[in-house]
Amino acid sequence: MDDDNRWLDRRPSKGTFWLMVAIALAVMGFLLWEEHKVHLLGALPWLILLACPLMHVFMHGGHGGHGSHGGQDDHKRGHDE
Repeated sequence: MDDDNRWLDRRPSKGTFWLMVAIALAVMGFLLWEEHKVHLLGALPWLILLACPLMHVFMHGGHGGHGSHGGQDDHKRGHDE
């Protein structure tokens, strides 16, 4: 009767668990794609148009504005000459 309690010790390894999770997610993703392909592809042109202003807002944060695209050294050198 000692073997009846050992079934708790025989769990699958972590690698097996994540493999099963990956397979389940792949199957769910495939089924969602097949059922909603028309809706997703129909929204694609609008997502591309939405990406333009979002890229403009988030990618222009590094240089401080539209007046000068050069660094501080270029700005000082232009006034000294």
